[in-house]
Amino acid sequence: MSKPLMILGVDYGTARTGLARSDGLGLYAVGIGNIKSYDPEKAAIAVAEQAEAISADTIVIGRPLNMNGTVGEKSLACEHFGELVASHTNIPIVFQDERLSTVEAHRILTDSGIKAKNRKNIIDSLAAEIILQNYIDYIKNTSKQ
Repeated sequence: MSKPLMILGVDYGTARTGLARSDGLGLYAVGIGNIKSYDPEKAAIAVAEQAEAISADTIVIGRPLNMNGTVGEKSLACEHFGELVASHTNIPIVFQDERLSTVEAHRILTDSGIKAKNRKNIIDSLAAEIILQNYIDYIKNTSKQ
């Protein structure tokens, strides 16, 4: 039996970058916090270090496409961030469409009764968790075909 993949999920932001990792079975995403940095290079180094620390096989970075599927400014910023991360690690990087992941994260927190003032510290990690879970589900579904 092969070992499950360890995957690091990333929700890149200009102030905070959310992180999540796959569980030991490779079935679920688990939020693991945020990197607070306005410097993309420092954030990229921290992401690469975190990926190495958890022995990640893959780094999944959310890439926000426009609603019509086109690439916009934020998507290009995420691609650039991915290039920065790649310059600090040999771990493969893939991009996952993250349209509406932050909206979904806000909805989950609202449904959970978490007040708006307490969301800042967990919203990015939850968005990374959603991005990573979508990727894990995609991998599971495509491997069944």
